[in-house]
Amino acid sequence: MAGTDTTKTSATAPGPRIVLVRPQLGENIGAAARAMLNNALEDLALVAPREGWPSEAAVKMASGADTVLEKARVFDDVETAVADLSRVYATTARPRDMTQRVLTPRAAVAELRAHVAAGEAVGVLFGPERSGLTNDDLVQAEAVIRVPLNPAYASLNLAQAVLLVAYEWFQAGDATPEAVLETHDSRPAEKAELEGFFARLIAGLEAGGFFRSPGLKPVMIRNLRALFQRATPTEQEVRTLHGVVSSLTGSWCGTAERRRAAQDDTVDS
Repeated sequence: MAGTDTTKTSATAPGPRIVLVRPQLGENIGAAARAMLNNALEDLALVAPREGWPSEAAVKMASGADTVLEKARVFDDVETAVADLSRVYATTARPRDMTQRVLTPRAAVAELRAHVAAGEAVGVLFGPERSGLTNDDLVQAEAVIRVPLNPAYASLNLAQAVLLVAYEWFQAGDATPEAVLETHDSRPAEKAELEGFFARLIAGLEAGGFFRSPGLKPVMIRNLRALFQRATPTEQEVRTLHGVVSSLTGSWCGTAERRRAAQDDTVDS
């Protein structure tokens, strides 16, 4: 189970109840449970699952999200499954002949989080795999969630739909930086350390005859600086680069000495 770390505590917190209405396959229930736990949701309700409950197929597909399945409750109808909730949203990909508010998952999650913060219990309905929710199911909801997808092919697997909504829920409350440099045992190099490396590199390049055109030298130096600045090297990487320069400049010195020796031999002969 790649990505599973039993040493860490799950980030579960009060969130929406995921209500699977008349799910047809145990495998899809298990996949939905996995998607829920990925996003720290554990309140699962099943309305009249076709293959009955519990389901061995669901356990296998859940890939370790057993805690969600163990807590899952089974109801005979939607009304009973949402009876203790204050707000219910329903997912559907098809326009209906009903007047209802339609929100994207992100907009719906913003409202759901506000309701939860106010102490209200909320839930999201997901319909059966083949046909989705009926109009009678939809009237149990205050609003509809519709995922903006390719209008020519907007059909989603049940677990995919759960994952999209659950992911938006989790992301709305997650503080993970959008980008981070993982340096492990090292640290980002300080500017002074980079300057020391640049000085050695430029001196070595000069000794090796790299700057053949004096007029282009400033531009070439700027380009080299920009290259290494973009790389954001660590302190350990800068030390490695120092070693590279030492090795190369040593080779240049040896080559220069051999050339001088060859010239001396020619003169003597």
